[in-house]
Amino acid sequence: MATTLAKAADGAEAVEHAARIEHVSKSFAGPAGQQLVLDDITLDVAPGEFVTLLGASGCGKSTLLNLVAGLDAPSAGSISTNGRPALMFQEHALFPWLTAGKNIELALRLRGVAKTERREKAEELLELVRLKGAYGKRVHELSGGMRQRVALARALAQDSQLLLMDEPFAALDAMTRDAMQRLLAEVWRETRKTVVYVTHNVAEAVYLADRVLVMTPHPGRVKCEIPITLPRPRDPLSIEFLECQKDLLRHLGGPVDEDN
Repeated sequence: MATTLAKAADGAEAVEHAARIEHVSKSFAGPAGQQLVLDDITLDVAPGEFVTLLGASGCGKSTLLNLVAGLDAPSAGSISTNGRPALMFQEHALFPWLTAGKNIELALRLRGVAKTERREKAEELLELVRLKGAYGKRVHELSGGMRQRVALARALAQDSQLLLMDEPFAALDAMTRDAMQRLLAEVWRETRKTVVYVTHNVAEAVYLADRVLVMTPHPGRVKCEIPITLPRPRDPLSIEFLECQKDLLRHLGGPVDEDN
């Protein structure tokens, strides 16, 4: 995908966008004809920004993420990104016959990293996701949270400036999910990657995001954009944090997750 540059009013080159989505719509064929899933989505994501797509199941969040990833094409509109994005799903999708380190090395090999450098870089990435010493562990030896840490390290191994994450912690138990959210926030602060993150969990959106896009379903549209200005690291038990959750719930029109 091509790099998109915004233009200032005087025609000078301005801020480079990590991703730009312009008037994007998406339809799928159904029993009753074409079904409009996304309707006229326009969005710019700045370099280093953490943007969360928040909405109930079926609002088109994952569809939009797949379009940005290039896994599908929009029915209308255009999408451009600064380089090829890295993608992380709810399922870790690790190869069970490889060790944690070798799973990461595979991404490094596909990126063209020399064989002599791969192990060192894989171990550095494992240390970044707080799994130092796990290089030789098989997938079956890892807990669910550890597997997602390896999946995060593998995504980072692609060295993309744009990381797309589709509810990567939704299948984890509550305590592990909270720990993974803290880890991701720390890794993001250290790497300053641009992140577009899909969730239907309001607390998760408040904890992670610089900006939350609230989406409405049938078809999916951006209802509003809510900046989250709480200082980091964020305290989920603070009054300010809870007030942010309440504000998002008001925009959503009610609770969308039983944990909130």
